[in-house]
Amino acid sequence: MTTKTFRLSEKAMDRSWHVLDARGVPLGRLASEASKLLLGKHKPTYEPHLPMGDFVVVINAGEIALTGTKSVDKVYYRHTGHPGGLRERSVQEQLDRDPRRVVEKAVKGMLPHNVRGRELFRHLKVYAGAEHPHEAQLNAGTGARARKRANAAEVAGAIGATATATRRRRAAATSTAASE
Repeated sequence: MTTKTFRLSEKAMDRSWHVLDARGVPLGRLASEASKLLLGKHKPTYEPHLPMGDFVVVINAGEIALTGTKSVDKVYYRHTGHPGGLRERSVQEQLDRDPRRVVEKAVKGMLPHNVRGRELFRHLKVYAGAEHPHEAQLNAGTGARARKRANAAEVAGAIGATATATRRRRAAATSTAASE
């Protein structure tokens, strides 16, 4: 019995791309799902100290749902850096101006507030509409090279299974011959 703990290395990380549709989904639920995917908590090999999460593309950010009276009550604050420079904007005003920022701010608040969180935040891509330029990344693993690699692995598995079956037949034949 081995007592060694498995630790994932940077080379062994497998990152994929996910598309989340924000149409009609409450902001908090979308942000928590996106942050879970960005952190990599959905993977069985999750390491809390590694930026091992997947890439997330959020589409239709302009059609996100806000529950209750958040569209009026929720306010975003920022400061210009000058005396008396506190500025405020309601969520509805921000949605009208740039809906991507609402989703980005919600997701960023659910990520760690350190270097790792800033790196993971760069893996988030938010778009106000349904179009996005990441179709190639989403289809990765479906091209000719990926099919060739999958076929090679399948052939190697079939060869291994054939070799195992041949060894079993020989072993059975030798045991039958030895018993006679």
